[in-house]
Amino acid sequence: MAREPRGDVAVRATLFFYVLRSYVKSAVGIFAAVLTVFLVVDFVDRARAYTGEGWVWDVLRLYGNKALVATQQLGPAALLLAAGATVSTLRKRGEVTALRALTFGPASLYLPIGLCALAACVGLIPFDEAVVAQASRRVDEISTQRFNRWGDWRLYYTPKQWFRRGEHVFFLRSGSAEEGFRDVAILTLTPEFKLSRRLDAESMSPVEGTRWRLTGVVERSFSPDGRTQVRTRDEAEYELGVPARTFRISPGRPEQMRASELREQIAARAELGLASRQFALALHNRFAYPMAGLPAALLAVGLALRPNRRGHLTAAIVEGLLIAVTMWGLMVVCRTLVMTERLAPGVAAWLPSVVLSLAAAALWLRLEGLLPLSRRRALPEPGPVTPGSTT
Repeated sequence: MAREPRGDVAVRATLFFYVLRSYVKSAVGIFAAVLTVFLVVDFVDRARAYTGEGWVWDVLRLYGNKALVATQQLGPAALLLAAGATVSTLRKRGEVTALRALTFGPASLYLPIGLCALAACVGLIPFDEAVVAQASRRVDEISTQRFNRWGDWRLYYTPKQWFRRGEHVFFLRSGSAEEGFRDVAILTLTPEFKLSRRLDAESMSPVEGTRWRLTGVVERSFSPDGRTQVRTRDEAEYELGVPARTFRISPGRPEQMRASELREQIAARAELGLASRQFALALHNRFAYPMAGLPAALLAVGLALRPNRRGHLTAAIVEGLLIAVTMWGLMVVCRTLVMTERLAPGVAAWLPSVVLSLAAAALWLRLEGLLPLSRRRALPEPGPVTPGSTT
């Protein structure tokens, strides 16, 4: 097998790093512009709520954390906008035509942009896990405690009190799995969903395994014939069929939890009959959302390389925005389908990336000539002209 000439290797390396540098510059510039616009618009929209002594420092803290959250949210969009802008700029300067004249195909642009986008997408995953989750919590804390903007805070932070495990339904008014619960009610249901027993207790604390110690107990038993028996006990142990760890239901938004905590919450909520689809979707999106930036960037490259394309940079920005809107719109639709139990969380999280990947692959194959589009059927050639006929 013949080795590639060193001169050709040097040219390819020079071209690779030239395109890479151009893409990085575009990505940094576009991301800075998009992030600035987002923060300024958000501040103008909420400026009336920022009052009180020392509000300037609190606003700086708030928007410092919002900038970290927005970095993860806007990162994929910046990558795809930068991909289209980079190729359009090279094409406008005639450098893409020069590459074709030197027999360099579309891969010379796809490869450096794809590798850079891949590195950025992979980096967003631990950034979200280690930085964004905590920054999002601080945004909620500053907004609610300092500026009294609650939004949907109560939806995620109100403690859960009703649980079901097997034949038992638990109403735990206060407490935790580690310290025990206070002012509890435990209902035992029959297979026909009829009440067979009710336990009311002042406190409930774990003993071992699935056994619990209840104090200040009032036990009511209901027989099938309608009779009721009432017994009171100062203290008693009961087998309730649920270990203490199962009640470790953490309040907060799923997006603010680490992956390990999300897995624990999904398992615990499934055992207690609580909704867990939103947590499963957040877990998949921890990886799927950042990775969507890669096929989106490759699709933008393919669109910017289309033959007979006009507009260059302006067209690239418009195309990139259309891709971003389509991607986010598809995510919103998939999220709605998950919440209404019409689509699995894993499918919903990865579907936008799959759609973008298929579109990018089809466009790349078309540019390489491996996926020719069907041509229009040629018009029939005119027949011979006879004397007296008109044309």
